[in-house]
Amino acid sequence: MLREKYKKALVTGGAGFIGSHIVEECLRQGLEVVSIDNYFAGKKENLKLLHEQYPKLEEYNCDVTDYEGLKKYMEGVDIIFHEAASKKTICLNDPRKDLLINAGGTFNILELARDFKVKKVIHASSGSVYGEAKYFPQDEDHPVNPTSYYGVSKLAGEKYVRAFCDLYDMDCTILRYFHVYGPRQESSDVGGVVSIFGRRVLNGQAPKIYGDGSQERSFTYVKDVVGINMMVAETEKTRGEAYNCASGISVTIEELATLVKKYLNREDLKNIYDEWTVGDIKNFNVSNEKIRKLGFEFKTTFEQGLQETLDWLRDYVGGRQ
Repeated sequence: MLREKYKKALVTGGAGFIGSHIVEECLRQGLEVVSIDNYFAGKKENLKLLHEQYPKLEEYNCDVTDYEGLKKYMEGVDIIFHEAASKKTICLNDPRKDLLINAGGTFNILELARDFKVKKVIHASSGSVYGEAKYFPQDEDHPVNPTSYYGVSKLAGEKYVRAFCDLYDMDCTILRYFHVYGPRQESSDVGGVVSIFGRRVLNGQAPKIYGDGSQERSFTYVKDVVGINMMVAETEKTRGEAYNCASGISVTIEELATLVKKYLNREDLKNIYDEWTVGDIKNFNVSNEKIRKLGFEFKTTFEQGLQETLDWLRDYVGGRQ
């Protein structure tokens, strides 16, 4: 249990999709939690019920690019889960902002963690840092050659993490996420594809596929991602290491569209196809051997995770209509 090692956690992007689940688990394990979010993507509703259940939750509106603002919330923090990021879907429209958040924001967090003597920093990165695969399965030693602004800025963040780890002997761990999905995922057009397809189908619209749908994804359920965060937080074996957080499940976008329509009883809807997205990775075969060797077991099948996600989304979309 984290409570045996830490007293107070700070979660950047704490009102976001993954961040709110990490906040919830930290609170469940008895930690004091400070959530930092600028609410550009995060939602206060993601933490509303947690406030009612847990008095140890503090929630603040602050941007990770605001160094002085962040400083006010660092006192007593001994572990940071750095989840705040500019989304991949936004980076094409504003790559400079993408850089400021994903690289500059990470630098701010690391500098403050060093100055306030934080025991552990867990940095959320992305499989996008790899770029097109040179070999399969992609392990953590695979060359990093990102093909998108987002991948470049996330890689810059990783490099800062490694530099601080080496220069100041800090305990930092990098987690490379792959297509995380689950309840609370943003379902607007800048959200994740599972929730986007679900929202469209629930509204009577066909899934919109960019390309021919043959591109593969390694969808990973959010509770498994939270479990990985908790596990690496508890051990110093992860100091300076990077881990792929990928379920190992391979699903094409075409298959996903079929499953979503089937579960929501709208198999009559015909998929819409558009041009390929610039920088889109076509194939994924990701190794999770390193995180498994650490002792982690992925517990959620894609069918189970998809059902829980679509059940939540049905209630969410229905409650907003």
